[in-house]
Amino acid sequence: MRSWTRGILWLSSFTTVLSSLHPECEYIFQLARDEQRCLREITDLGNLSSSSGCLQVWDAVVCWPRAAVGETVHLLCPAVFSLFKNNTGIVSRNCTAGGWSHPFPPYHEACIVEDEIPEESYFATVKLIYTVGYGASLLSLSVAVVILLLFRRLHCARNYIHMQLFFTFILKSVAVFVKDATLFSSEDTDHCTLSTAACKASVVFCHYCVMTNFFWLLVEAVYLNSLLVSDFPRSRRCLWSFALLGWGFPLICIILWICSRLYFEDTECWDINEDSPYWWIIKGPIVVSIGVNFLLFMNIIRILVQKLDPRLIQFNNSAQYRRLTKSTLLLIPLFGTHYMVFNFLPDYFNVSLRLCIELCLGSFQGLIVAVLYCFLNQEVQKEIRLCWMRYQEGSYAVVPVGAKGSQMDTPF
Repeated sequence: MRSWTRGILWLSSFTTVLSSLHPECEYIFQLARDEQRCLREITDLGNLSSSSGCLQVWDAVVCWPRAAVGETVHLLCPAVFSLFKNNTGIVSRNCTAGGWSHPFPPYHEACIVEDEIPEESYFATVKLIYTVGYGASLLSLSVAVVILLLFRRLHCARNYIHMQLFFTFILKSVAVFVKDATLFSSEDTDHCTLSTAACKASVVFCHYCVMTNFFWLLVEAVYLNSLLVSDFPRSRRCLWSFALLGWGFPLICIILWICSRLYFEDTECWDINEDSPYWWIIKGPIVVSIGVNFLLFMNIIRILVQKLDPRLIQFNNSAQYRRLTKSTLLLIPLFGTHYMVFNFLPDYFNVSLRLCIELCLGSFQGLIVAVLYCFLNQEVQKEIRLCWMRYQEGSYAVVPVGAKGSQMDTPF
């Protein structure tokens, strides 16, 4: 049970905020409520003496009622086992002259849990992989941002938006490490009852970073779509509008969610949302952004297919469209299209697969973005080569022909 719980918590804590609750905590709470109810019944019936038979007892899983000697009691598996597999197994116990017998068949056989529970080593491997992935993403993205800020020739609207996306991946990586240190620093931490200011702050920070990441992915899609559809206004005002969408709107959602949790659901570490309507303050905008992003990418593909028709391409802009096509097609697999699949599946559907996709592969997403849109970018490579040539020649007056920015650069 511990390994499964840790895996569920890792999944819901780091990947995305699409998951809505920790189901195992609800079952743990239900077990606690069942135990309290059973103990109250035992206390209420404590004054009733019985010369024979078996007394009512709580065995940490099920509350067994009073029974006469020789009687066999049959009870259904408790609800906690439905976390692992939907079944209606039956557990029995005999009331003997010496007291209750052991349950038969045992709970783990009657209620079938072992086949569905990944091993503890599996979750340890997942944690190692996503730690390496987020660490590599954090390092590579930091270098990419420095490069884009360092060279003035790379200062354009397109790279400005790229930098904002890089920042969101950096913040997401940092949020993972912060939340890891806060929630999983100790093996004995009770995540279902943990409620500290540091814990809540880490959850809020994580949700905000994830929301900004989704919305800057949306900004990238809107910007590319606008470039293809019409002459996009490339002014500072448009960039500020993008900044408000990417940073401001998630902040508003997070503030509203914080207020709702403080006044209506100030329970646990705020990472357990038991079908709360307030959770949709965060989840709703993300679901919408994923859907809009997917539609925009489908529209981009449609437009590119039309514009790349040899009969419609003009000689002057064919190279520009082909270059934009290459950049756009590289963006498609990285812009969260896989979230469309998981977004409409039940929470905690195939946990092992979801851990692998959203934690292991998702942790390397920032690294891939940095490599494709910075380190392999021809303009970036040209500026680095130029800087290296200047360093070797010891002069900054010589500028090779062709060092100017491309037609796709849009100065501030």
